[in-house]
Amino acid sequence: MLRRSSRPSDAPAAPRRRRLRIAATTAALAVAGSALFGIGQATAEHSVPRTGEEIPNLDQVKEKIEAYYGDIETEGGEHYASPEGNYAKEVRALAAKAKHDLARDLKDRDSRHGKGKKPAVVLDVDDTVLLTYNFERRIGYNFSQEEQDEYLRTTDMDPVFGMKHLVNWAHKKGVTVFFLTGRKEYERDWSVRNLKNVGFENPVDREHFYLKDAENPPPYLECGTECNTVEYKSGTRAHIEDQGYEILANFGDQYSDLKGGHAARSVKLPNPMYYLP
Repeated sequence: MLRRSSRPSDAPAAPRRRRLRIAATTAALAVAGSALFGIGQATAEHSVPRTGEEIPNLDQVKEKIEAYYGDIETEGGEHYASPEGNYAKEVRALAAKAKHDLARDLKDRDSRHGKGKKPAVVLDVDDTVLLTYNFERRIGYNFSQEEQDEYLRTTDMDPVFGMKHLVNWAHKKGVTVFFLTGRKEYERDWSVRNLKNVGFENPVDREHFYLKDAENPPPYLECGTECNTVEYKSGTRAHIEDQGYEILANFGDQYSDLKGGHAARSVKLPNPMYYLP
């Protein structure tokens, strides 16, 4: 573990919504991470252990997670991911590949027809564009809605390594950027503040930033108040397409961010800390 007197300039912090706390079984699989949805999708599947020997030791899994992120502890006792850690290297590589793929897509669109549906990308927020590592360490990976709300209200999370550059590049290239998160509607102002404060240049108004409103869901979601994550996110992507957009890429750290179609390409970012069905 590294120690620093202040927070690293390119290192994260962060929060979450309701989730299944199965980091112990997910971590060893998710640490490897995979770029494209469908590769390693079995990491989201969990069989019932027959003996205790089949279950990874929770404390050892936490140690592996912290080593993967390159844990940096400040003098104040806060924990951040190292810009030089394996997590940072992996997500930067995924962002660089996504930029290359998007540049090719834009060139192909110009050569094919030049006009038509407007190019867009869709991105989840937590652990896709903003990193929750500091928040997870602070709560000991034991999520509660109240602690998340207080964290979001008072603290800005740093960008996931490489993703701010990708998003700002896409925005400058004329690609419309949509954020689609499971955060709750009442968390909107805190989330918008955070994204703006850490340097995301794309619009984060209601037209471009979708949060989950379980009590008053939008009419385009046929599942209404009963939407699960896949239905909510895929239904919102379908709605974006109906507004005249072609979603060139959909980014998420959970398979539930990516399932359901309505995107030409899906990109899976690594996240060994929790699993959201």
